[in-house]
Amino acid sequence: MTSPMTRRAHLATLMAGAALGVGLRAARAQTVPWSSGTERPTFPVPPGATDCHHHIYDARFPAAPGATLRPPDASVADYQLLMRRLGLTRHVVVQPSTYGVDNSLLVQSVQEFGPTARGIAMLNASVTTEALKRLDGAGIRGVRFGTRLPGGAPITDMMPVARKIAEFGWHIQLVSDGDKIVELADTLKSLPVPIVFDHMGHLPEPAGPDHPGFRVIADLIEKHGAWVKLTGAYILSKVGPPSYADRSRLARAYVQLAPERLVWGSDWPHPTSPADAKPDDAVLLNLLASWAPDEAVRNRILVTNSAKLYGF
Repeated sequence: MTSPMTRRAHLATLMAGAALGVGLRAARAQTVPWSSGTERPTFPVPPGATDCHHHIYDARFPAAPGATLRPPDASVADYQLLMRRLGLTRHVVVQPSTYGVDNSLLVQSVQEFGPTARGIAMLNASVTTEALKRLDGAGIRGVRFGTRLPGGAPITDMMPVARKIAEFGWHIQLVSDGDKIVELADTLKSLPVPIVFDHMGHLPEPAGPDHPGFRVIADLIEKHGAWVKLTGAYILSKVGPPSYADRSRLARAYVQLAPERLVWGSDWPHPTSPADAKPDDAVLLNLLASWAPDEAVRNRILVTNSAKLYGF
């Protein structure tokens, strides 16, 4: 016969289990800072899935002189909530224009995340081989240049930096408008390292894949091993959520062109969006299922390609 004490212990265990279940359900529905929505992706996210583009912000680190993009703090712990919500395994922290060529926060963040993370720095032509060795050991795998926002090194430093990073197997990551990509075509073709285009090349709407920049990017993919990040669908879309149909047209064109040269990213915490109008990151990831409906192709974009590009 069960004793009263045993019954009480059994009831306590059941109640604790029920409370734990409620807690787990609440955790799964927890809102992630700087991301709207609470749902998980609607398709099976494979092991090894990688977010190849997000940022970390911390007001304790000084902004670069002249930097205009200064979002609120977005921490390592905040991003880890997003990883759990989306079912992501690995990720790439990208230096924002906010901090220019001071990569202190970037390096600290990548080290705090551990082996699941890689980083993309901003550097100018004065960077030394010794500094590159230290950054390489810290998990940095590329250098970002931009023409859209102040901050970071001038675009004229791109070639000398590319020559310095070539021996490390790094790449140049470019955030630039489509017209500027056309203007820079000859320089990009002459780089001694691969080029990775942020946010689908920022090709404007409604032109999308009909913009001359698409042909430049396609040529760089075919002849120079370039890559494209399927990120930032919300940035230039005139249609908006949940379909982002205009940017989806561009993304599908890239998938049809060269799925083996694509990676996906969230762009969390969406620094160019107002604080009260952040996109839903699950919706952004769900877009990939419509852009690449074939599971093998989608998994290649999420897992295999990112492992190759970032050395996971």
